[in-house]
Amino acid sequence: MPTAHVDTFARDRLPPRELWPEFRFDLPELHYPDYVNCATRLIDRHVRAGAGGRRCIVSPTVSWTYDDVLRKANQIARVLTEDLGIVPGNRVLLRAPNTPMMAASWLAVMKAGAVAVTTMPLYRASELRYMIEKARVRVALCDLRLRDELETAAAGVDGFATVYFESNARDGLESLISAKPGDFENVATAVDDVAIIGFTSGTTGTPKAALHFHRDVLATCDTYGSKVLRAKPDDLFCGSPPLAFTFGLGGLLLFPLDAGAATLLLEKAGPEPLMQAIEQRGVTVVFTAPIAYRAMAELTATYDSTTLRTCVSAGETLPLPIWEAWRAKTGLEILDGIGSTEMLHIFVGSPRGRIRGGATGEAVPGYIAEIHDDDGKPLPPNAVGRLAVKGPTGCRYLDDERQHTYVRDGWNYPGDAYRMDEDGYFWYVARTDDMIISAGYNISGPEVEQALLAHDHVRECAVVAKPDPVHSTSIVKAYVVLTDGCAPDDAKCEELKGFVRDRIAAFKAPREIEFVAQLPRTETGKVQRYRLRERAAADPHPLSS
Repeated sequence: MPTAHVDTFARDRLPPRELWPEFRFDLPELHYPDYVNCATRLIDRHVRAGAGGRRCIVSPTVSWTYDDVLRKANQIARVLTEDLGIVPGNRVLLRAPNTPMMAASWLAVMKAGAVAVTTMPLYRASELRYMIEKARVRVALCDLRLRDELETAAAGVDGFATVYFESNARDGLESLISAKPGDFENVATAVDDVAIIGFTSGTTGTPKAALHFHRDVLATCDTYGSKVLRAKPDDLFCGSPPLAFTFGLGGLLLFPLDAGAATLLLEKAGPEPLMQAIEQRGVTVVFTAPIAYRAMAELTATYDSTTLRTCVSAGETLPLPIWEAWRAKTGLEILDGIGSTEMLHIFVGSPRGRIRGGATGEAVPGYIAEIHDDDGKPLPPNAVGRLAVKGPTGCRYLDDERQHTYVRDGWNYPGDAYRMDEDGYFWYVARTDDMIISAGYNISGPEVEQALLAHDHVRECAVVAKPDPVHSTSIVKAYVVLTDGCAPDDAKCEELKGFVRDRIAAFKAPREIEFVAQLPRTETGKVQRYRLRERAAADPHPLSS
């Protein structure tokens, strides 16, 4: 199929077709025209239908209608194309907390036919530099408050241009869009033109870049959005995941806008701010992680949560005690789910009205899921094996040999061990790789190890997950062998934690560091991480706060 992309970088670096998963479009709504721009459906169509006066994107300080958001997105698209020279297919890096301007900028990138590379505020310069180089980014829209790390990351990159927003400067985005008309003709992108490059860490510590089409964006709305969430135009969404996470992108932008509803974006969305927002703004749909639901359940006596209708959990498995505690406090059953950056959003989730506490749920309509053995053969009910998925979305890495690992024989293998019962409900068992899932974040142990090893006093180290039963999650624990003459004391421990936080995102830094004389290794010299995981799990010492 022809492409609207003038810059074909992303399309040219898709994996070979024989390495793609099998895509299934079993639902009639998954059959799209050859040319479709996802922004047209998310925003333009509501205005054309006469719903422009409805609230759309709000924050503690602003309230934008669909008319407002359309105008802002159109003006930003004009800045991108007229002032910054963006052509269809160019990659645009977006860097900001969850704010209305961040959301409008994402929509503008879609309208311009460019490719969004959305990054988390917590990422440091080294992480941003890798993304810039991997995706060949030359233009960024960035919140002024986050400029330092981006400027360091982009130093020396030829032709790199950044426009800052949340700025009063004459060359700031707000000033530039004030001179632009509020109309823009959306680029007629092909249904399989790349719209998103989503970065996620792998077990090797090197982030992988997942490519998603305009079709994929709409498919998540036509599967999980319409079949499970069933949002209404009078809903108000809110939650904690960053828009840079596909969990947050779907839950806090795609799904509410596709339904003609509204989204409340919070820059800081911890448990108490979320509960405050629910009470004060009348939130009806909330997206957050299990650890937040645990804390929020304890706040229900303080804050009124009776407006809530739908509660969604993802990012890590939802423990049954948290599910039960939330139901006891609110009368609501949390919709659990599992998704991935490679699949774009949730593909196995709790079916509304037929939830089983403790189970992740069933295959989302439009997807099929099975449990396979190591040879890719289906296993009988209740046997533990590898979760395998097919549907309208799937893994396509940007120029990455690890495509062979995630996709085999047409199936996506997200890297989770599950069992499926006789009724088709999936029950989480464990991760099948060395990723550490902590407070909803996927953290690569090897990446943390690399940061630690950059310290002159670290001879060797290994990083594993340590269970935190109090918070029903895991923490990052590092076992460190120091160089000769260095004292393994509390001061050194805090020094190393700070050293890591200065190099990678703070949430990846070890919560605990244990100094050891040597690491357990095989005869061939490989670190036996399973022994360290067993040691961490058996550690009787309480976790640090």
